Amino acid sequence: MRMRRSFAPMLLLAGCANPPTDPVPPHESWTLPSAHLGEVRRLHVWRPPQASDPSQPLPVLYMLDGGLHEDFPHVANTLAELVATGAIAPLLLVGIENTVRRRDLTPPTEVASDRAVAPVVGGAPNFRAFLADELLPEVERRYRCTGERAVVGESLAGLFVIDTLFAQPELFSRCLALSPSLWWNDRALARTATTRLPQLGDAPRRLWFTAANETDIVPACELLASALQSSAPAALVWTYVPHPEQQHHTIFRAAEAEAYRAALWRLR
Repeated sequence: MRMRRSFAPMLLLAGCANPPTDPVPPHESWTLPSAHLGEVRRLHVWRPPQASDPSQPLPVLYMLDGGLHEDFPHVANTLAELVATGAIAPLLLVGIENTVRRRDLTPPTEVASDRAVAPVVGGAPNFRAFLADELLPEVERRYRCTGERAVVGESLAGLFVIDTLFAQPELFSRCLALSPSLWWNDRALARTATTRLPQLGDAPRRLWFTAANETDIVPACELLASALQSSAPAALVWTYVPHPEQQHHTIFRAAEAEAYRAALWRLR
């Protein structure tokens, strides 16, 4: 389903300042030194109880903002419910804990007000190199994986998801972006989408994205949806589902299960 809708929203850079406390499910945690980032990164990995056999290969969902005090617990718990009910197939969840969030998740920008949001921005290419050259190979070395990969992010993390779809589409075949901060760099990703979308080629891909009632995010998401309507390659299955009843700090929890059902793997 492809949808477009107009409404008046509100912009925030980050999610809820005091998020609900979620139970942390059983998981593994480990660290990975990164030459690209010049630091050690912490990862958290959840496997559903239904896939307790480590020899069973699984697809992998990589999540940004994936620390234990960030979004990892509620995402893992939501996935656990969906797997238990058969709504999605079992999968491995890899949470990537933040160090310098606004540095890692933002592409370069020419807009002075964007550069003022943090001491360092524009580090998305380095962070993506960490994923491509260091993290993804390490995950696939440690665990039995099918080779199918998805990525999910919200706000600036959603911006990174869309940026990665265009910059290195081979990394993830399924991209889920909740209220992506597409206002970044004067909406450059949305403005250039018409010319960049055909470059995705004919490999099967999925894109699911949404927006809440954010003033700056919604117009950019609608611009991207318009570009997708006119220029998306046939192999890209995309869905835009606006949620004007939600706010920036509520959209992730309100829409994530919908996103997973629509964009992740189904039982065969």
